[in-house]
Amino acid sequence: MGALSWPEEALRANIIAQVSLALNRIWTEWYPSRGYSFNITGSPGYDQAYVNGRTVFAVMERLTAELFSTFVQRSGDAEPYFTEYCDGKTVTCPGMKQWGTVDRAREGMNALQILRYYYGSRVQLVTTDNIAAIPSSYPGSPLRRGSTGTNVRILQKQLSRIARDYPSFGKPAVTGTFDEATENSVKKFQKQFSLTADGVVGRATWNKVSFIYVSVKDLAELTSEGETAEGTQSAGGWPGTVLRRGSTGSSVEQVQFWLSDLAQFDSSLVRVTVDGSYGATTERAVRAFQQKQSLTADGAVGQRTWNALYTAWVDAQSDLGGTAWPGTALRRGAVGMEVRLVQFWLRLAADNYSALRTVTVDGSYGAATVSAVEAFQTLFGLTADGVVGRSTWNKLKEVGLAVANKIVAANVAPGQFTTTTRAGSSGTAVRAVQYYLRRLAAYYSDVPSVTVDGKFGAATTRAVRAWQSRAGLPVDGIVGRLTFQSLYDAAQALEASGPVVRTVSLPAPAAALRPGDTGAAVRRLNRLLLFLSQWIPEINFTASDTPDSTFDPELEIAVRSAQRYFGLTETGVVTAADWKVFRDAALQLLAANPAGPSPEPGGVWPARALALGSAGPAVLQVQKWLNIIAAANQTADFVPETGLFGTETQTALESYQLAAGLETLSVVDADTWESLRLAAQGLCRECKEG
Repeated sequence: MGALSWPEEALRANIIAQVSLALNRIWTEWYPSRGYSFNITGSPGYDQAYVNGRTVFAVMERLTAELFSTFVQRSGDAEPYFTEYCDGKTVTCPGMKQWGTVDRAREGMNALQILRYYYGSRVQLVTTDNIAAIPSSYPGSPLRRGSTGTNVRILQKQLSRIARDYPSFGKPAVTGTFDEATENSVKKFQKQFSLTADGVVGRATWNKVSFIYVSVKDLAELTSEGETAEGTQSAGGWPGTVLRRGSTGSSVEQVQFWLSDLAQFDSSLVRVTVDGSYGATTERAVRAFQQKQSLTADGAVGQRTWNALYTAWVDAQSDLGGTAWPGTALRRGAVGMEVRLVQFWLRLAADNYSALRTVTVDGSYGAATVSAVEAFQTLFGLTADGVVGRSTWNKLKEVGLAVANKIVAANVAPGQFTTTTRAGSSGTAVRAVQYYLRRLAAYYSDVPSVTVDGKFGAATTRAVRAWQSRAGLPVDGIVGRLTFQSLYDAAQALEASGPVVRTVSLPAPAAALRPGDTGAAVRRLNRLLLFLSQWIPEINFTASDTPDSTFDPELEIAVRSAQRYFGLTETGVVTAADWKVFRDAALQLLAANPAGPSPEPGGVWPARALALGSAGPAVLQVQKWLNIIAAANQTADFVPETGLFGTETQTALESYQLAAGLETLSVVDADTWESLRLAAQGLCRECKEG
C-alpha cells in the first residue's frame, strides 16, 4: 500500500507526530547536550529518515506545507511531546503504530482523535507562527559566583530538580543570583560527572546539566514527568470554555487555586479567594499573571492562559515536592502550602458529598478546617480527630482527584462499585473504569491506554480484556464487581508505590557514638549528617563524598553543629535520642523530595530512586541482582523476587551498600544501581566460565 492510498487523516496524524518528535529532540537539546554538533539525525532508528531528491507525492507536499508549524503538546506541559512511533508491523513500540493509523482513519477518526488514541486524551495540537533558526540554550558566556538573571534561574531550577535524584548535590534556591549554595551544587555536579569541579558553568557543564535534567524529568520519553505530575489526566486539562468575569463553578475554583498558590511565591501576583466566582479580584489576578507570562492581558482564561497557569503551578509543586505526604501531621494552628492543599481537596469533596462542608482556602488551619476534616474523616471511616495524618492526607488526595476527574457520582466513594459496565455503556462509572485502566497502562505495557471519555467502546473493551487476562479474571470485557475491585485495588497499590516517599531505616546504634569510635554505625552517622548538611547549611560538615567509618574531629564538629541546630545538648556524643532526631529530620527531607520507580528498566538505570514501597520491573531487577550476589556470598541475604520493595529487600540492600562502601540510606540511587549491575554481571560471567 502506498502513501497515495492512505486516508488523509492518517497522513495528517503521521506528519504531525514526525514534526513533534523532531521538535522534542530540538527542545530538549538531545544531541548537543551529548556533545554532538547536530540537532537531529536522519536515521530511522532514532529520528526520521530523509532521502534528498526522493520523489514526493503531491498530497504529502500539500499536507506538509499545511502542517509544518503544527505539533503535539500535552495540556499543562511546555515541551513538544515526544511522539514515539513505529510502523507497527516489522517494529513494535509503545507509541503510535503507523499502519494502525490507517485502520483508525477508516473507522472515522480525524488526525487529533488518532493521536489521542495512541498518546492519550491530554494531547492537543498547537500551531505556532514563531518559525526561527534553532537557538542554543547556552547563554554564550560562563556563569559564575555573582552572575544574575534568567539563565541563572534556569540553572538553579534544573539543579534543584536534579537534586531530587542526586540529593548529595544540594538544592539551591531559585533566586536568579549565582550564590555560594549554587556554586557548591555546581561543583558537586561537576565532580559526579567528571567535569572540572571549579563551580563555573561553561558550555560543557551547561550541556551536561541540561542532559541530566532531561533524563530525570523523562522529557524525551512517552512517560515524561509532566504526564504524572498530579497523577491525573483532566485536573490540568483545558475545560473547553473561556472563563471570564461572571463565570462560576469548579473550573473557576481550579484557576483561583493556582493563582492563589502562585501568589505565595511571587509578590507581583494577586492573592484571590477560592470561591468559584470569577469576580473583579480574580480578573485582576489573571491580568497580572498574563502580563508576567507575556500573554494577552485581557483578564480572561482561555486555553493558553489555562495551560500557562497549570504549567507554572506544576513547576512550583515540582520544586517543593509535589503532593506527597509532607511527613508531619497537620492540625489546628498549622499554616502554609500543605494546609492550602488540604483545604482545596476539602472544597472539591464538598462539591460532591452532601455530608461535607466547604472551607476557605487561606492556608490557615483554624476551627472551620478542623470541623471540615472531622466531617470528612467520619464520612470515609477514618479516626475523626480533625488532624490530617498520612491516612487522611492520602484519602483527601484520592477523593479530591476523583471529583476533579469526574469518576465518582454524587455521594459515591472512590472504589465503590455501583453498576456493571460493558461495550455501549456510558457515564461516570465508565469514566472510573477508564481512569484506573489508564493509570495501570502507565505501568503495564500489555494494558493499552484508553481515553477517559465515559464511552465504553472497542478500545475500552480491549483494555478491560487485557487487564482481566493479567489479573487472572474471566476474560469477557465486562466490568462487574470483581473486575472493578481488581482495577481499583491495583491502581491504589501503584499510587502507594510511586511517586514513593523514600524512607531511611538506619537503625539506632547499640550504644552511644563518641569521638574515636569506629565501625558501620559511625559510617551510617557520617552518611546521615552528610545528607542533612545538603539542606541545612547550619550543619557544618566538610567530609568527602566517601566518608569512612571513623569518628574523627570533622565528624565531631558536624555532630555538635547538628545538636546545636536541633536544640539538643551539645556534647559531640550521639545518643539514641540524638540519632532519632537526625533520622526523623532526614525522613522529612526525603518526603519533600519524592522519587518514583521506572516501569521498564531493561537493565538500564531508571533515572529515579527506588526505595521501600516502590514496585515494578526496576525493583524486580534489583532483587535478581541481590540474589545473584547472595548465591556467591554466604554473608549476603536472599530476597523474594516479587517486584515489590519490602523490608527484606531493604535489609539486603543496606547490607550490600555497607559492604560495597555505598551510601546506606536503603535507596537505590544511580551509584547503587550501577554497582549492583556490575557485581551481578561479574558473578554471572565467572559462573559461566567455571
